[in-house]
Amino acid sequence: MGSSPARRPVGTITRGTTNPNRLRRVDNWIAYRLAGPLRDAPEPLVVDLGFGATPVTAVELRARLAAAVRPDVRVVGLEIDPVRVAAAEPAADPPGLTFARGGFELAGLRPVVVRAFNVLRQYDEAAVAAAWRTMTDALAPNGAVVEGTCDELGRLAGWVLLDAGGPRSLTLAARLANLDSPASLAERLPKALIHRNVPGTGVHGLVRALDDAWRDAAPYATFGPRQRWLRAVGAVRAAGWPVLDRPNRWRRGELTVDWAAVAK
Repeated sequence: MGSSPARRPVGTITRGTTNPNRLRRVDNWIAYRLAGPLRDAPEPLVVDLGFGATPVTAVELRARLAAAVRPDVRVVGLEIDPVRVAAAEPAADPPGLTFARGGFELAGLRPVVVRAFNVLRQYDEAAVAAAWRTMTDALAPNGAVVEGTCDELGRLAGWVLLDAGGPRSLTLAARLANLDSPASLAERLPKALIHRNVPGTGVHGLVRALDDAWRDAAPYATFGPRQRWLRAVGAVRAAGWPVLDRPNRWRRGELTVDWAAVAK
């Protein structure tokens, strides 16, 4: 399994609220962006860190990756609270899905992918760098961490992709049918960025550029919110922002930029 002796869990118990399908957007992005490392790995191990009061999002993550990436993917849901771990056990389906007690140290596991969602949002900003480093130090070779946050229904989300070298990209994602303004995505920025969303910073400039482009693309609303979003993201890229991925991802309500654009 590539595990080391159990360590004391690193972190604190969080609220643990969750809902079915809340993490669908980030799960689908993981299946797209990290399919290569998972397919190449001798052991396709994924950790769902902080799965919450119920195991539903861990169950969904396993099902989505098994269907889209490889059927033998293994997901381990980690929680610091032993009561939550015990309550999740009936949902276990060894070897595909298991649950254990653990925190940012990842319980001695060496996963290819870590999904840590709505966890660091409940910490102080000063704790982010150490948590990132603790998780990335535990990764398997070519592994990655996806850390971020979303609203209660998963309609607005933001996440960072990290590897052993640090943060690589920022993704903003929305359910376009319910999106009034991209400015609302600022409320779901990852913890590392949410308090830095002030004039003069990269992240503030990005959110403002997207919001301005969305407003300018209002005439395209006649053709639906997807066409309006495509126009807006295209305008952001044309303005010089390092937008990653292609329009087939933008159509899903995503905008991914190189981390360097929001690092300062």
